[in-house]
Amino acid sequence: MRDCIFCKIIAGEIPSKKIYEDEHHLAFLDIFPASKGHSLVIPKEHHADIHSMSAAQYGAIAAVAKTVADLLQGKLKSEGTTIFQMNREAGWQTVFHIHMHVIPRWEGDALHKPWDIAPASEEELSSIHALLTE
Repeated sequence: MRDCIFCKIIAGEIPSKKIYEDEHHLAFLDIFPASKGHSLVIPKEHHADIHSMSAAQYGAIAAVAKTVADLLQGKLKSEGTTIFQMNREAGWQTVFHIHMHVIPRWEGDALHKPWDIAPASEEELSSIHALLTE
């Protein structure tokens, strides 16, 4: 896709700091890192989001994210890892080429959970469960 920044990175039109590459995927350092080593994993084939690809294609990206997470943890000695994959504007996606954020974590770093954890009511859970299983 001509106007996609990630497609331009794949094509070599925009430079990146590649840390992993195979026939179908690329991983590179995020230029707006949440922590040291924050990386993005993308497929070389353009897909806007999770809904525009097969489960097998999504699984392949997840497998590469695992490889990248292990690379980052091994080299940077991080204490944890957070992996984000966001879809569409309402899901916080800002670049519309599917990608996974692999973020090395350390105790006391500046990242925080994106939502406050609170229990759902039994009525709400039952209603959603019924809708999803009818």
